[in-house]
Amino acid sequence: MRGDGRADNELRAIQLTVGYNAWAEGSCLIDMGNTRVLVTATVEDRVPPFVRGTGQGWISAEYGMLPRATHDRTQREAARGRQQGRTVEIQRLIGRALRASMNLKAIGERSILLDCDVLQADGGTRTAAITASYLALMQAMLKIHRTTPFATPPFKDWLSAISVGLKGGIPLLDLNYQEDSHIDVDLNLVMTARHQIVEIQGTGEQGWFNLDSLFDLIDMAQLGIDQIVGLQRAALPEGEVLVAGS
Repeated sequence: MRGDGRADNELRAIQLTVGYNAWAEGSCLIDMGNTRVLVTATVEDRVPPFVRGTGQGWISAEYGMLPRATHDRTQREAARGRQQGRTVEIQRLIGRALRASMNLKAIGERSILLDCDVLQADGGTRTAAITASYLALMQAMLKIHRTTPFATPPFKDWLSAISVGLKGGIPLLDLNYQEDSHIDVDLNLVMTARHQIVEIQGTGEQGWFNLDSLFDLIDMAQLGIDQIVGLQRAALPEGEVLVAGS
């Protein structure tokens, strides 16, 4: 039995609130156990110089944690004068994941910036941010679609992310902070509803692991992805019109 009483293959309680921010073109607040992340999407009718003239759009992300998102107060990165390496790595991951889910040609030369703010952290903040970012992005695209319909669905598929881990040879789904800080193997997986893998980040925290263990972790993650995508669809059902093949 895990510390919070969950089964090995059980997600924490998840709540997805789309449209949480009144001013952003798209937004989503995700509660995943005691982890809470707010994502807002901002649409601009311009693209970075390296994309200009290509006829396609661009998606980027910024990620940050509030000072009291954790047990002890952490100094704001703005006060330090620079971002930490972890912050840069996570926001690049979020941007890559969301770009992979999109047909960037379909949205034209627009940029969407996803601001991912961790209000409270208890493990899995990067994966929660990806799940919420997808919905914030979809809400923003729906607002455009209602006034200027897209000729081609801009989304290739639904997208989500989840953390899994290996402890004593046993795969665990959706790690909280206590589990994550003592896990033998830590893996974050980004996957589509059709089970296409976008990215895997896996580390043997307490040693190495073999292919059989990796496949067990991917199978466990897939179970979680299926459930989360179901919650995303329920939270924003009108988004189906923007997904190719739906």
